Amino acid sequence: MISGRLLHPGHAVAPVLRLDEPVSFWGGVDPVTGIIIDRAHPQAGTSMAGAIVAMPGSRGSSGTPGVLGEALRRGTGPAALIVAKGDANLVAGALVAAALYDVACPVVLVDEADLDRFRTGDRATVDGPTISVTA
Repeated sequence: MISGRLLHPGHAVAPVLRLDEPVSFWGGVDPVTGIIIDRAHPQAGTSMAGAIVAMPGSRGSSGTPGVLGEALRRGTGPAALIVAKGDANLVAGALVAAALYDVACPVVLVDEADLDRFRTGDRATVDGPTISVTA
């Protein structure tokens, strides 16, 4: 079990997608497909759709909430976000999706050592600030 700080509430059960580097949602993720389109990102071409995305943080701008919110509305966004660096823009995107579209995307802040415990393909359950992971 991993405990973190809950930045946005929700519950999710899904496969993990572990990103090696922060991603920019504005220009780095296609909200129509959920695919990382930033060619310089190590996981370029990978879809976030329906995954519990574990990443160091996000790179980005004030466009992040709109792109994340739109991806969540379309069903191409992540099931949850696990980050080692808090980002108000990620939380704002989750808030937008919850308020406007009734779509939950929990956001949990964990420390770097706990982030390193996530591997792509693992299955995780996010239940508030608690996360369980199985290989």
